[in-house]
Amino acid sequence: MMKIYHLATCKTCQRIIGELNNGEGFDLQNIKENKITAEQLDDLKEKVGSYQDLFSRRAMKYRSMGLADKELSEDDYRSLILEEYTFLKRPVVVINEQVFVGSAKKQVQGAKAILDAE
Repeated sequence: MMKIYHLATCKTCQRIIGELNNGEGFDLQNIKENKITAEQLDDLKEKVGSYQDLFSRRAMKYRSMGLADKELSEDDYRSLILEEYTFLKRPVVVINEQVFVGSAKKQVQGAKAILDAE
């Protein structure tokens, strides 16, 4: 399975999709229009290790909701991501059983390396 969870309006997501063969061969899921399901999120968590690793602290609501001052549990991270799409760190690139989360250069290069090897 090859899938990218992204925001269509996010220029960084669009740039990274462009670097990944313009998304060719990927199922592209715009998480604003087609929210991530609990099942999808749980599957991603199993592959990356924690909900915290999938959580974006850059989301505008992170500070406005006062979350920076709270100790969050794994259940909190899961609930917040399911409740508000902007809390999912983006893009999330799934290539078979490997998952690359976020826009860090290392993540993008890892995804590109897998594609180039196939």
